[in-house]
Amino acid sequence: MSFQKEVTYSSTNTYHTLNKLTNKTKNIWIVFHGLGYLSKYFIRYFSELDPDENYVIAPQAPSKYYQDNRFKHIGASWLTRENTATETENILNYVDAVYKSELANFNAKLIVLGYSQGVSIATRWVAKRKIQCDTLVLHSGGIPKELNPEDFEFLTDDTRVIYIYGDKDEYITEARKTEEYLKGTALFNKKLKIEVFNGKHEVYKPFLLTISK
Repeated sequence: MSFQKEVTYSSTNTYHTLNKLTNKTKNIWIVFHGLGYLSKYFIRYFSELDPDENYVIAPQAPSKYYQDNRFKHIGASWLTRENTATETENILNYVDAVYKSELANFNAKLIVLGYSQGVSIATRWVAKRKIQCDTLVLHSGGIPKELNPEDFEFLTDDTRVIYIYGDKDEYITEARKTEEYLKGTALFNKKLKIEVFNGKHEVYKPFLLTISK
């Protein structure tokens, strides 16, 4: 008979940044990539932002894997349905360490963005760690079912919450649109704004430029 046990240990993980954090920085972004990405590539979507005004931090999902049978292309995943609660806490502890290392003291607007699978990490981190961000962007992904309105009561009335997706997104069916709208409205009430762009399941760079202003 087999038994599942646990052990606690220290671990090291990377993350990537874009531009420099200075007294000219107006926006600090913490951006969570989707399934199959690496942070060093995902962060390139933000390269058109004004480098003097925007500092971008892209945490790296810890579980890496080969995406093709030639063992050439590498992707990463944040979570699966296996041991989700423990894995979530491990990831949030890692994001906390990135946050502490980078942003111990800062005076700029904080934008938290999750793309695709990264939405699940962005929302959980903001909710469970009570991160007082200025803007929370839910880009083309699903909101975790275990979250409830009380998890976000700490957000101020000025906090912007934006759910954005492409009208041709192959992963977002009509049923999924309705489900996410109902969940988002229940969690964020009047804070929630829905935006739809002309496109597929992809990061919409014009939107990033808009909210950086």
